[in-house]
Amino acid sequence: MALDLEVWEDNDALYSRAQEIFSTQIKNGATTFGLATGGTMIPLYEKLRSSALDFSHCNSVNLDEYVGVPQGHPASYHTFMQQHLFEAKPFKATYIPNGVAEDVHAEALKYENVLKSLTVDMQLLGVGVNGHIGFNEPGTSFQSETDVVELTASTRSANARFFDSLDEVPKQAITMGIASIMRAKCILLIAVGEEKRTAIEALLKGDVTEDIPVTRLCNHPNVIVLTDLQINND
Repeated sequence: MALDLEVWEDNDALYSRAQEIFSTQIKNGATTFGLATGGTMIPLYEKLRSSALDFSHCNSVNLDEYVGVPQGHPASYHTFMQQHLFEAKPFKATYIPNGVAEDVHAEALKYENVLKSLTVDMQLLGVGVNGHIGFNEPGTSFQSETDVVELTASTRSANARFFDSLDEVPKQAITMGIASIMRAKCILLIAVGEEKRTAIEALLKGDVTEDIPVTRLCNHPNVIVLTDLQINND
């Protein structure tokens, strides 16, 4: 398992390290970055915004977007990325699924074709409490590509804080598939908080199972994990 685990006691130092990894990627010629949303990524994007890094020659591809949420909605991932990164650090081209496309299944296929036309140099990931990556919930096939997926009750509950009520949280999303994610040359996984312990321990244990999607990363040749969890990995 080509997994580089870095445990940081100080979260600010952890996110500084993540920024450094982005910088190294650019210095090494990376031009396409897979990006993620969620609270875990906000401190990283704050550091990228205030850095001297230039993404104007780069492409970005986002992991996912809610179905039925317009781009201008406060909780859309279009809005999230614009507010937290793109306003300060524009990319040459940015790609995020269109969750209000007339045919969302056709949109998912279109997005997968975009991904296949690019080479993702580094994919940024968080991980869900249940081990999901992107919106690939437990039980998702490791062969899955970008598709429309149903969100579990636990995932909807975890994201309810971004909406006025749980009832407003979408029940579907367009997400990169697990096979789509695995095509990236390098994967940077950030896991902060005690609630992520079960997922990270499963990843480090190395037993690959579709019941815990993040364990698929065990089969990737270049994964960096940054976490604040002190884990006994004997």
